[in-house]
Amino acid sequence: MLKRLLVPFVSVFTVLAFTGTAQAQQATDASSPDALVKTVVNDVMASVRADKDMQAGNLGKITALVEQKILPNANFGKTTQIAMGRNWSKATPEQQKIITDEFKTLLIRTYAGAIAQIRDQQVQFRPYRGTAEDTDATIRTQVINKGEPIQMDYRLEKTAQGWKVYDINVLGAWLTEAYKGSFNTIVTQQGVDGVIKTLQDRNRQLANAKS
Repeated sequence: MLKRLLVPFVSVFTVLAFTGTAQAQQATDASSPDALVKTVVNDVMASVRADKDMQAGNLGKITALVEQKILPNANFGKTTQIAMGRNWSKATPEQQKIITDEFKTLLIRTYAGAIAQIRDQQVQFRPYRGTAEDTDATIRTQVINKGEPIQMDYRLEKTAQGWKVYDINVLGAWLTEAYKGSFNTIVTQQGVDGVIKTLQDRNRQLANAKS
């Protein structure tokens, strides 16, 4: 079930969402979420285009890129909590940590495979009309891939450490909502431990496939 849900997100467009916030907090003022996303999306795409190893699928270099640019700047805890929905409160603190770690690993491995696909895509940003007082923002874009426009939106929250991405939207489907139904079904049938096992099994499959 989780494998089917990955299909809409295993693309270059998904990668841009979380990698998009990372380097901007090093390269530009993070007080504006749209400026942050614009700066970093362009920089990440240029970096991958210039690296033949990553384009060839060098997992070590891609994973290093993902870990350096995603982990400090994406709120995986919030992403996981939203995806779990009402079932989050059914999990113990230890289970919550395991689910967050496994879900994070799943997404990172997914993005690592997608980064190698970056080539000649172009990103168009729609006007952002937020204010300085906003603590939550949605940055709307579309990615032009071989002439076809693909909707790609980002949800960010403003924290003490700056803006963090916690959700992405591809073609009208938010990542957290796509996983919520799957997680709910698993909890209903197998309990919270069923989610942990499902994520661990999927991560194991991905690791074996790339070994």
